[in-house]
Amino acid sequence: MTRPSTALLATALSATLALLAVPTTASAAGDKEKCYGIAKAGQNDCADSAGVHSCAGQAKKDKDPNEWKYVAKGTCEKEGGKTTPPSKK
Repeated sequence: MTRPSTALLATALSATLALLAVPTTASAAGDKEKCYGIAKAGQNDCADSAGVHSCAGQAKKDKDPNEWKYVAKGTCEKEGGKTTPPSKK
């Protein structure tokens, strides 16, 4: 049986580690860039550039040029994407 103090310590340690694993907004924004055309269906990070939807996870098909995901800076084109949205016609 686990002693209450051990369980409390384990819970506190787990919570602390979980917080450390989440990047801060400032850090994430500085190290990431939007990459268009690489998101898989249902795995986009936010609204598409064409205005079809306004939420994450709503991409209907893989590699739609209007859908984007955040990637590490400098890796977008290596993954087959573009850092700018497609031009509007």
